[in-house]
Amino acid sequence: MYNLKLLNPEEIKKRGSELENWTVSENHHLSGVFLFNDLASSMHFAVKVGKIAEEMQHDPEMSIGAGKVELSIFTHDVDGLTDLDFDFAKKVEILLDTK
Repeated sequence: MYNLKLLNPEEIKKRGSELENWTVSENHHLSGVFLFNDLASSMHFAVKVGKIAEEMQHDPEMSIGAGKVELSIFTHDVDGLTDLDFDFAKKVEILLDTK
């Protein structure tokens, strides 16, 4: 279980620097755009992201298109970024290495 403590700006900057495919927006949420060759690949990736979200009991916003998946994540309970968000983002990045 995660401690859903809101991270301070210094912690957000540090954790954000460890991610390759995500942008920290307004110290409030993480956004990522992931590009693929076709819709089927985008859908396959989105299903895997959904499984991670279910396992972590987290709710990303997701937009799926032909060759693109856009994600946005923050912890709704504290209306900002927590370790849960950064750990989710890291797990999504690991998916990219195994696609």
